[in-house]
Amino acid sequence: MAVTKIRKFSSLVLILCTIITLVVLGLFFFGGDDEPYKGEMWNPIYADLLLYWQYILFAGTALATVLLGVWQFISSFKNNPKKGIMGLVVIVLFAALLFLTYAFGSSAPVNVVNAEAQAFNVPFWLKITDMWLYSTYILIALVILAVVAGSVKRITSK
Repeated sequence: MAVTKIRKFSSLVLILCTIITLVVLGLFFFGGDDEPYKGEMWNPIYADLLLYWQYILFAGTALATVLLGVWQFISSFKNNPKKGIMGLVVIVLFAALLFLTYAFGSSAPVNVVNAEAQAFNVPFWLKITDMWLYSTYILIALVILAVVAGSVKRITSK
């Protein structure tokens, strides 16, 4: 019964997010240009709406990940403390990954065209950007490795 409720809720959220995303993308691509840049470069009117929607999706995903991770840790720890500790180890390893990729990030200034972007051309934001990029690359590689390892394990176990 609970699986059905979870599946219905997640399907509803997926459909709602997909519809909103399609509407926002339609406005972005077909909503027209901002007048001051006519002829020089493409400056969609609804670029800010697209960015805000991306921020909302990112914040919602991050919040859901943290809350569900904590909830899973608590429920796993009640039933099986060893399994709960392994969940905590994964969270600690992820925090270590973020710390290491931040440490490896470059703080060298970037050549920026406009003055507005200069506010973010400081070591903190440059290292944060590198941290997210490097973490994304590492996590994508780990996902690909897990898929390949799972496929090999499934094939060899038959």
